[in-house]
Amino acid sequence: MSSIQGTLAEWRDRLRRKELTPAELVNLTADAIEADRTTNAYISFDREAALRAAAAADVSSPLAGVPIAVKDNISILGQPTRCASRLLSPYTAPYDASSVRLLKKAGGIPLGRTNMDEFAMGASGENSAYGVTRNPNAPDHIPGGSSSGSAAAVAAGTAIAALGSDTGGSIRQPAGHCGIVGLKPTYGRVSRYGLVAFASSLDQIGPMAQTVEDAAILLQAISGHDPKDSTSADQPVPDFEAALGKDIKGLKVGIPAEYFTSGNHAGVSEAVRNTVSQLESLGAELVEIRLPHADAVVAAYYIIACAEASSNLSRFDGVRYGQRAQDVNGLMELFSRTREEGFGPEVKRRIILGTYVLSSGYYDAYYSRAQKVRSLVARDFAEAFKKADIIVGPTSPAPAPKIGDSALDHLQTYLADIYTIPANLAGLPAISVPCGSVKEGGAELPIGFQMTAPHFREDLLLKTGFALGK
Repeated sequence: MSSIQGTLAEWRDRLRRKELTPAELVNLTADAIEADRTTNAYISFDREAALRAAAAADVSSPLAGVPIAVKDNISILGQPTRCASRLLSPYTAPYDASSVRLLKKAGGIPLGRTNMDEFAMGASGENSAYGVTRNPNAPDHIPGGSSSGSAAAVAAGTAIAALGSDTGGSIRQPAGHCGIVGLKPTYGRVSRYGLVAFASSLDQIGPMAQTVEDAAILLQAISGHDPKDSTSADQPVPDFEAALGKDIKGLKVGIPAEYFTSGNHAGVSEAVRNTVSQLESLGAELVEIRLPHADAVVAAYYIIACAEASSNLSRFDGVRYGQRAQDVNGLMELFSRTREEGFGPEVKRRIILGTYVLSSGYYDAYYSRAQKVRSLVARDFAEAFKKADIIVGPTSPAPAPKIGDSALDHLQTYLADIYTIPANLAGLPAISVPCGSVKEGGAELPIGFQMTAPHFREDLLLKTGFALGK
């Protein structure tokens, strides 16, 4: 399999020095996508559209004409936006998502719709109508999800960098499993306009890249206030690249007891503790903290996320979007058969759960209580950040399991998000950087190290990740 060798920063510099043209780089990337017979990272790509954009690219712009892969739930004008679902297979986006518009404005060229768990519901990359995505480090293992294709493409070298979306860890967990950098920005830092919603109060678009520097460059391009998104934050966007290269002496690193437990895989624990020691050797100060409601985050998240999914996906009824069931008798049969034929098992499972917790007699018992837990989780972080500048721990409690294992125990799959979910519930920025690997069955499986910062302090995460040499 051919691959694109070089980081976003390196290709940007080469384009600016006119060592090659954006069109030549687009062709190199497209050739690598076509040659990949392993990962199934892409659902589709449009070489000709990317070449037309490359012809007009300004190499002096922030992204200089570098092609960027885009997750299949982020709208690109004139291209399919299927969310890896049969239901949306005939749908073509009539507009650009704000993140894509900003990407283009910065000189980036969208190239490729990456595979994902259907409607971003899943943590393994197995729940796609277009086939399972495979981990390029170990093809019989999952790459993580739901941004499985974006992670696999960057790790395999068929994308220089990519956009993903994160609802409960869907950028960071696959980044950790594939050995790349994945950053979930603060809720509101990047516009959600044009992102097909799974859970509106949790979803956030972010960069997936080979290095922390690349993540900073891509985050810079897509950040900013957007009047088209009522949840977009009117906050100044700092120079994220300028944060890189600064020392972290005196940085207070929070070590939560709840993230360092015997339930973690031994190899994960060792790699994470080694990275903590590296931070200490760089001058950081380790601080013990507590996150008392950590054991309740998974239950609260799945109640809230599924409730919002039940509401958001009600628009897919065979009338307005996507495919429509044929030979039906009346609206009710149209709705039910369209959804039965179009949605996959995991999406149906979450819609049913969400509808149940919102139903009369159960709202207070489940949904209302979950929202109270969410407030407590946010309060836990607020208290912790009085003592610490960042909070660290594993991205996932175990390395990537084999393909097929997730289907055997759905509850265990949901529990795999235990360390990534809290940042979404609290709206905080968090990053996963590679911190080693473990060998299992002859495969080298990457391990992710997660760092979480206060609201709108992505610069702290990037500075610390860069100091670690990532």
